[in-house]
Amino acid sequence: MYVTENGEKIFVIDSHVHVWDARPQNRRNHYGQTFIDTFYGAHVALTPANQRWDADRFNYYGAAGAAKDLFEDGYCDMAVMLPVYLRDFYINGFNTTELCATLKDLHPEKVVLNGRCDPREGQMGLDKLEEDFETYKFQGVKLYTAEWNGVSRGYSMKDDFVAPYMEKCRSLGIKNVHIHKGPTTHPLDYDAFDVRDVCVVATNFPDLNFVIDHCGMPRIDDFCFVAGQEPNVYGGLALIPSYLHARPKFFARMLSDLLFWVGPDRLLFGSDYAITSPKWIVEKFMEFEFDDETAHEAGTQLTLDVKRKIMGLNAAKLYGIEVPDEFQLSKA
Repeated sequence: MYVTENGEKIFVIDSHVHVWDARPQNRRNHYGQTFIDTFYGAHVALTPANQRWDADRFNYYGAAGAAKDLFEDGYCDMAVMLPVYLRDFYINGFNTTELCATLKDLHPEKVVLNGRCDPREGQMGLDKLEEDFETYKFQGVKLYTAEWNGVSRGYSMKDDFVAPYMEKCRSLGIKNVHIHKGPTTHPLDYDAFDVRDVCVVATNFPDLNFVIDHCGMPRIDDFCFVAGQEPNVYGGLALIPSYLHARPKFFARMLSDLLFWVGPDRLLFGSDYAITSPKWIVEKFMEFEFDDETAHEAGTQLTLDVKRKIMGLNAAKLYGIEVPDEFQLSKA
């Protein structure tokens, strides 16, 4: 919970959280190092100096450390976990469902645990998705279209083998499909994050919600036009608020575009923990205002109610989370 200077209470859901293990003993090859090194470079470049971690802590911080960063220091009432396996780079996986579950075990009432799937795994992957669902009863899954899988270095949501996975999600009652579409990270391929493949699944599966993590950044324009025509496409803001400190004008430009084209009802706050921790991001976002020109471009000022929606209320609707009355929108 974040409380403004005027005593207004903001319900905070961090909708993009990981618990990962990138320690040297878990790296399968040198790509395991270059991948986490790219992340750490972003951490150093974007994070205020007094909030930066050393490289050892960045490699592995564990569930207890994550709980403190999120729920004690970071104002988060709840966190949504998004597994990413990367088994081609990490022996036991990078950010597995099982590892994410260790945080849910500590705080079952605060953690929304999602699963993952890779449609290239065919029937074996469909069976595993159903098995994981029976174990964890998750409401969402994460797809990482640029993840390596043997000789494959990525796939498109337009590929024929994707639809059976969306149908499986539908049959299991999994409503929220998170798709990573953001900046590339060495050694992943830039074009595998192209956001334009989202239209096909969004149109063909109108009863599912597609959360496009990182809003396709740096392809914000493409994402805006995709989400503008597909009402079941949402913008996962993770990484975008991370620019509040180092490049606030860049952040303002991205957010104003998103608000103009997509609107305040389909944007979800995310810190991208543990690339950056939520504490300073929440503080800076709640203090941030558009200047008059940017507000005109956005079609709205960053009112307290707009921030309430982005910080938690939108994610609560997607995941059926009950939010107490004290955190709801202002009564006109």
